[in-house]
Amino acid sequence: MFGTPEGPWNISRKLENRLGPRLKVDAIVEINGPRAETALTSKRESFVHEAYNDTVVLPDIEEFKRRVEAGILKEPRAIFVATPPTFRGGLGSNNNLEVKINELFPNSAIFLEKPVATGLPAEQSVGEAKAVGAMLETQHNAPVSVGYVLRYLKAVQEMKRIIEENNLTVMATNARYVTAYELAIKTDWWDKSQMQGPIIEQGTHICDLSRYFGGEIEMETIAAHALEAHEKPGYLSKRNFDETVILDANRIPRATAASWKYESGAVGTLLHATALHGKDYAIELEVYADGYQLILSDPYGTPALHIRKPGSDAIEIHPTPGDDPYQAEIDTFIDTVEKGNPAIKILSSYKDAAKTYEMTWAVRKSSEESTRRLDRKYRRV
Repeated sequence: MFGTPEGPWNISRKLENRLGPRLKVDAIVEINGPRAETALTSKRESFVHEAYNDTVVLPDIEEFKRRVEAGILKEPRAIFVATPPTFRGGLGSNNNLEVKINELFPNSAIFLEKPVATGLPAEQSVGEAKAVGAMLETQHNAPVSVGYVLRYLKAVQEMKRIIEENNLTVMATNARYVTAYELAIKTDWWDKSQMQGPIIEQGTHICDLSRYFGGEIEMETIAAHALEAHEKPGYLSKRNFDETVILDANRIPRATAASWKYESGAVGTLLHATALHGKDYAIELEVYADGYQLILSDPYGTPALHIRKPGSDAIEIHPTPGDDPYQAEIDTFIDTVEKGNPAIKILSSYKDAAKTYEMTWAVRKSSEESTRRLDRKYRRV
């Protein structure tokens, strides 16, 4: 909610930029009260202090509702959810946050970070996430948006415009997401029994963007393979934490390669790797159609669109310096809540985000089955 050292995501700052003095944060729901108070202290010492002067820290959303009913707090216009996905996206008493919000505040808009869930067992978690998406679509009375931020890039929207205006049919997508890992020091991130691994937690962004262009995926066609942590090419020299505290079976794969078919007949591929030093990631998405090559590059740095089109073999490069998809995402959400411009649409619904979650689990499960199959073949187990 308030940002981390690993990247530019910071919901509160984007809200402050958009709403200015109109922003009033009534409450922060956080089980770790001291942590929330520390963040609030920093905010109250900044130029946006008026937004947080009356903010209270509460242990759960039920307490928030009680204070609204007592007239102490107002019904919220919007609720922003940045809790770890293990505590939401489901139907159980420990992970049904969206269900609670819908019951307690059916008229409040909801913005949620991705992924929608990270539950176990996978089949149950995916099924429940889809059920939550259907519930929100049919029962919730206000906008719901999920933070698949790359959809809001200017280059991505230009790619969509080119495809639509030229009546193109996507033939293939090729996605690459390579992480710089030196700043990733939280042990839980490296333990797939805790955070479910990089495909589900991080690669989900590029998986979602692949779906955004390619359409629905034939899930049974997904085939994936992984470079595991114990294999020789998987050694990482710049880890800034002690990986020995994680069981070998739970260590995240260093690289995952996957392929699939879309329902349209098109094909897709993915490479995710945890490999680079420093802080900048290496991310690209290639989209191919008859006569066209469209490449999105460096979406978190200086996004650019590379275009090859009929009539020329030359590649046109269109940088979009200063593009801030995080701000565009929040602006779109606020515009939708305030019904400012009917032409502005939220680009990632919960129902659609649940399909991306299903895809990422299918990739992880396929890669793990491939590893088990090879371990049996070479008698490594």
